[in-house]
Amino acid sequence: MSPLIETVLFVFGLVALGYLAGLTGYLKAEAGAAIAEFAVGVAMPLLLFRTMVNADFHGAAPWSFWGAYFAAAAITWAAGHLVTKRVFRRDARAGVVGGVSSAFSNLVLLGIPFVLGTFGPDGFEVLSLLISVHLPTMIMASIILFEIFGRGDEHVHPLRIIRRFLHKVFSNPLIIGILAGWVWRFTDLPLPALAVRLVDALANIAGPVALFAMGLGLCRFGISGNVRPALALSALKLLLMPAVALGLVWLLGLPPLSAKVAVVAAALPSGVNSYLIATQFNTGQALASNQMTIATAFAVVTTAFWLTVVVHVFG
Repeated sequence: MSPLIETVLFVFGLVALGYLAGLTGYLKAEAGAAIAEFAVGVAMPLLLFRTMVNADFHGAAPWSFWGAYFAAAAITWAAGHLVTKRVFRRDARAGVVGGVSSAFSNLVLLGIPFVLGTFGPDGFEVLSLLISVHLPTMIMASIILFEIFGRGDEHVHPLRIIRRFLHKVFSNPLIIGILAGWVWRFTDLPLPALAVRLVDALANIAGPVALFAMGLGLCRFGISGNVRPALALSALKLLLMPAVALGLVWLLGLPPLSAKVAVVAAALPSGVNSYLIATQFNTGQALASNQMTIATAFAVVTTAFWLTVVVHVFG
């Protein structure tokens, strides 16, 4: 078996084990929320902290890397918004949900273990550059669009948007882990041996725990109606976004590793953030949850396809 295919099957196999554990009743599906809270609130921030402290980001070409990824995200977001509104005749607020569902990659629960398993620590360092700006950028875009489409003709005060953005960003444990890592990095002080052992103990289990929790979470969300639009948005997420990213990284001439990580990150299915945004809008919850479940199922095949493509193109 190809090492790449084996990695894909391993990553999605852990997700499937979590799903089966919830489906069979071996574990309560609600337990996925608690396990995911531990992964996102403790293990993943420590993994990001350790990466920020130890990583060598030289040669990662962050501006071109960010530009290619977020341009692909913006194009796909716009396509998802238009498909939701024009094709499936939903309102503008549901259009925002469709857009974010099409463009918000699951970079944490799925992306971190996937990139670590495929490209190793060097690839994860590149992904960390994206994670450090991905959540703030996508949250800001979501808040702005929510204020515009959710308030109708009501005046949108810029300070309100900025206040909500800052609260969401600086209360997020992933951002706290990244910032803490950068602060410690700038001190040039080594971590005490005991701190290294504690951080390593929790950071090393972040990936498997996150994948298993994701599977349990998918069992809890399930599929209920809105299948056709969810399928269309999944196609945009799994096919259009990585295709656009591939074209952009090739045109911009990104280094091979950065190019591969950008395309693979774009090819990942949507995560729970799209559902949380839909809940905040109080519209499109079923659409977002269905799209997340369907896209994750199909991603077993599409992610392997894009991984094969980038390895063939960039070596």
